[in-house]
Amino acid sequence: MADVFVSYKADDRRRVQPLVQSLQADGYSVWWDEHIGAGDEWRQTIERELDAARCVIVVWSKASVGPDGHFVRDEASRAQRRHVYVPVLIDPVEPPLGFGESQATSLKGWKGNRSDPRYHAVLGAVQRIAGGSSSTPSGNETSRAVDRRAVLAGGAVATVAIVGVGGWALFKPGAATAKSDSIAVLPFANLSGDPSRAYFSDGIAEEIRTALSRIDGLTVIGRISSEAVRNDDAATAAKKLHVANILTGSVRQSPTTIRITAELIDGRTGADKWSEDYDRAPGDAIKIQTDIASRVTAALRSALGNMERTLAIGGTSNPAAHDQYLKGVAVYLSGHSQSNFEQAKTLAQTAIDLDPAYADAYALKAASLVELTGSYAMTGDDFIRGFAQAEAAANRAIELQPKLISAQLSLARVYNAELNFKAALNQFQLAERTGGNSANFLMEYANFLCELDSPIRALELAKRAVALDPLNPRALGIEATAYFIARRYPQAIAVGQAILKLSPGRSSTQRLIGDALLLQGKLKEAAAEYAKIPADDLFRLTSESILWAKMGDVAASDRSLARIRTLYADAASAQYADIYAQRGKPDEAFAALGQAVAIRDPGLAWIVSDPFLDPIKKDARFTALVRKLNFPAV
Repeated sequence: MADVFVSYKADDRRRVQPLVQSLQADGYSVWWDEHIGAGDEWRQTIERELDAARCVIVVWSKASVGPDGHFVRDEASRAQRRHVYVPVLIDPVEPPLGFGESQATSLKGWKGNRSDPRYHAVLGAVQRIAGGSSSTPSGNETSRAVDRRAVLAGGAVATVAIVGVGGWALFKPGAATAKSDSIAVLPFANLSGDPSRAYFSDGIAEEIRTALSRIDGLTVIGRISSEAVRNDDAATAAKKLHVANILTGSVRQSPTTIRITAELIDGRTGADKWSEDYDRAPGDAIKIQTDIASRVTAALRSALGNMERTLAIGGTSNPAAHDQYLKGVAVYLSGHSQSNFEQAKTLAQTAIDLDPAYADAYALKAASLVELTGSYAMTGDDFIRGFAQAEAAANRAIELQPKLISAQLSLARVYNAELNFKAALNQFQLAERTGGNSANFLMEYANFLCELDSPIRALELAKRAVALDPLNPRALGIEATAYFIARRYPQAIAVGQAILKLSPGRSSTQRLIGDALLLQGKLKEAAAEYAKIPADDLFRLTSESILWAKMGDVAASDRSLARIRTLYADAASAQYADIYAQRGKPDEAFAALGQAVAIRDPGLAWIVSDPFLDPIKKDARFTALVRKLNFPAV
């Protein structure tokens, strides 16, 4: 039984979705349906859910008050008889005769802002009728992570914020022309009545997105930006993302049936180019995804020419394994925390147990192990063991599917974390030749090239990533990092400030701005930026230790250094080197770098490009260290 049943006309689904998501965010379970389906099973399900719901919200619009809105009127009548009726207006209309006695709340133009008083009025009515929610929204888990690869601003790997788009207009040209060979796959709506199933509908959209990105000549917008416009209509989403085509859809599951609806829309006119409903057994979801990708390709053939490409999806024919994999991906992307990566690794292993030939699951396991080891390992043995397990999983994925970009990317990241930079570069180059052109691949490759002190090439790839995922702050963060390692600090700060308009309070960006100010000698301004970062953040403590020393307060610098040692011990060896280099203590800096080598600290990946190490880079010991670590020429 759901807390809330939402009754509405199918035409209004995109406009109703923000209300559903907001109620779910406030802890209510919501049952809603895209449209009244044919067949007794769906009618019976709707009737059962309608009669069992603790509260029924009826959405009145031009469509639902019109002659085709009889189902909405029937559902409203039942809700009135049970005294659980909450009317909402999304158009300037009057409810039909017999439904106007209760005051309707207007949500006309509302896009999902949960602080809006109008939404609070609806929420209050739900609370009065249904009582408190049956569940509580989950909070953000916090944990102390040491992401040594994030020593510079663009290194954070698991970006999960789905950001608003208002700030983007401040720095993204609005007059860009959408090419006919461009598409955004919006998240598929979860219509199963169970919010916990959202991973499945989102995962289907991502796998279709990945399949389409394999087609030469087709520009496919990345996941973060596509999810950022999930509540917009097709024309608005297309305009924000500068694409000509929008693919949207929905997924509804019951124990015996899965219904997937897909619709390809012309982003300029809003006209349907193709649409299809699939009613199949749950195990057929993988085949349906492949068919959708093929149908979209056929519909866009005039723009793409005659290019054909295999559009295999999922990497498995086992529906249970596929389900575990999609759960793992959702958890992996849900937040940078040790527990999330442990759970993602476990789900990937469960998928592998169900299908030992599932390459995508091995790639997910490898990615999870890289995050766990790179961010949470505290000893040299932990580093060696964790990265060895990640390398084995990545190699198994490539053995199963040699051209699988996600597997090649995982292996490149493992080599990089193991400080095997030549092997990592070779793997990135191989993936690029194989067809690596997704936003995620371009971001990872650009970040790696930043490590190798190749900012020009890194900027090129970062800008391509931004074009494919324009609302993803991480893509811009890597562009800012490329400017930073090029010592172009004003440009790095400008991009950083744009990121904060897009994603306020982003710590890695505040640190980048602070470091760029610090390295320009603007110490007070730098201090103000560092103060915005959590107090025990490793990189805030590192930068502040340098800052206090430059301001002549050695005691404060020592206190920050001591705090790092208390919290992070030898795992922060690369950061100690930064501090000592900036404090004019080269012997101590090289001792710290020696310890970093001993424990295989992934932070060593940044030493050739790190501006904080500039004071010791002419020392023969630094040249010897770079040679020992075998950095490749790019």
